[in-house]
Amino acid sequence: MQAGRGGRVAVLVSGGLDSSVRLAELSRETEEVYPIYIRCGLRWEPAEEKALAAFCEAIRTPALQSTIRLECPVADLYGDHWAMTGIGIPGSATPDDAVYLPGRNALLLTKAMLWCHLHDVPRLEILHLESNPFPDASSEFLAQFQSAVNRAMGGAVRVVRPYAHLTKAAVIVRGRPWPLGLTLSCLQPERGIHCGRCNKCAERQRAFAGARVPDPTAYEASPCTA
Repeated sequence: MQAGRGGRVAVLVSGGLDSSVRLAELSRETEEVYPIYIRCGLRWEPAEEKALAAFCEAIRTPALQSTIRLECPVADLYGDHWAMTGIGIPGSATPDDAVYLPGRNALLLTKAMLWCHLHDVPRLEILHLESNPFPDASSEFLAQFQSAVNRAMGGAVRVVRPYAHLTKAAVIVRGRPWPLGLTLSCLQPERGIHCGRCNKCAERQRAFAGARVPDPTAYEASPCTA
């Protein structure tokens, strides 16, 4: 789905490839686009926020609004989870579901939908891809969750998944006009550089190879792409 000129839309952003490419597209297609970044206290967030800021500066248009930063700390929920401690980070050979964070979409969507409701932004985009294996990324879950939150606040915010039919390689092809090297998708970035050893680094490298687009990413080590 696309917003026509004059529309207002919010996007849940992470600084990664998918949400960054979508921000770049919407900054040329809509009157106002609001990036929403939700801080949960996860290990990679400082590097992620820096990447997001750099990308937004590089694609700046009058439509692109300042990033909305919301707080949703999860240390009391996740405890010694690898996303908090950095111990046992899923490596390059692990399957997609190794990076599951319990309840993450429910937490993010609640905060983001409430912000949209309070600021009269009618549409919220979340950048799930076709390969997303998690139960809180399904069409059924999102429809039911959207309905429940809207009933709770007397609202009508729509949650849209514009990339639900795309692979990450296809997103990269769409994003070729933009500075993709500024994006970050790594579970343990080293001094702001992709580690090259984690699940997300391997996924990123495979996606660039699949898209047949040169990978501009600096890696501390070369992830296994077998």
